[in-house]
Amino acid sequence: MNQRRKSKTPLFFCIIIACLVMMIGLFLPLPYYIEMPGSAEDVQQFVTIDGKKNENTGAYLLTTVGIRQASPVTLLAAKFNEFQEIETKEELFGDNNSDEYDVIGQLQMTSSENMAKKVALDLAKEPYEFVYEGVFVHSVVEGSDFEGKLQVGDVVYQVDDQAFESSEQFMDYVKNKKLGETVTLKIKRDDQEKNVSGKLIKLEETNKVGIGITLSDKTSLKSERNIDFDVDGIGGPSAGLMFTLEIYEGLIDKSLRNGHVIAGTGEIRSNGDVGMIGGIDKKIVAADKAGAEFFFAPSEDYSDEVLKENPELKNNYQVAKETAEKIKTKIKIIPVKNVEDALAFLKTLE
Repeated sequence: MNQRRKSKTPLFFCIIIACLVMMIGLFLPLPYYIEMPGSAEDVQQFVTIDGKKNENTGAYLLTTVGIRQASPVTLLAAKFNEFQEIETKEELFGDNNSDEYDVIGQLQMTSSENMAKKVALDLAKEPYEFVYEGVFVHSVVEGSDFEGKLQVGDVVYQVDDQAFESSEQFMDYVKNKKLGETVTLKIKRDDQEKNVSGKLIKLEETNKVGIGITLSDKTSLKSERNIDFDVDGIGGPSAGLMFTLEIYEGLIDKSLRNGHVIAGTGEIRSNGDVGMIGGIDKKIVAADKAGAEFFFAPSEDYSDEVLKENPELKNNYQVAKETAEKIKTKIKIIPVKNVEDALAFLKTLE
């Protein structure tokens, strides 16, 4: 009797140790994050026009990239999955913490929503008032003279007492100044206005003169049409194109998708151009799992200067095509440089 109890004791401890090892492997948080295919969401659930949702058959799907903190098991699994990417905390968040990262995503989403409204109203030839209020500060690059002076969420609305009508004008003004020249920014922070001065630096990515910040537009839009968004848990600028199509279809009260399920991605600009985004390979995988028939992929071209430095660089459309072939999906990848390209394709659908 005693001998049996003794023989069972080591087995009991082995089971406990094995369970602990398993728990550690599955749940111990590591200082790494995994980017992976996220979801494909029907945009009509997020948008109402004059209090109504678009109930046409088919769907426009926005696509997302999922991010989660790695454990030993998920980190190992990610090493053997070409559509999962491992990043350090610094690579993912930069100099920001996780809360600031979420704030940046929401600032980008707000800007994307307003740009989508503007472009859709332009297409529908409906009146509106669009006001450019400056730029949101997302981050301050290392080495910028504005480190410690600007914060995430600050709104820069003037440079050297000059206001601008777009972020492009803002950046053109700055890049045409001399390296090391001092500029004074007027900013709003927590409803307080203040002046911040600093010297201009050479930006590594472009070799041009700049302040050394990442940014998005702060805008407001008023229209006779009541266009509302209710988007929780999704950030960033990449839903702009799909928002634009959903809004435009609702404004003209006519189905353009003709019952088809169409996924896509791309930042929408005020002139209707579609900008490139990150993680498009993962978004193709997400769209395939959701049963999409077509996928709008930005086909914006890199500049000759960028391609000279990185001759192997591929745009979103090229990566999307390669991914579709790898996973053997039936999705047809449609290149779009602007919203008109997307509308031209929709006209071919039956």
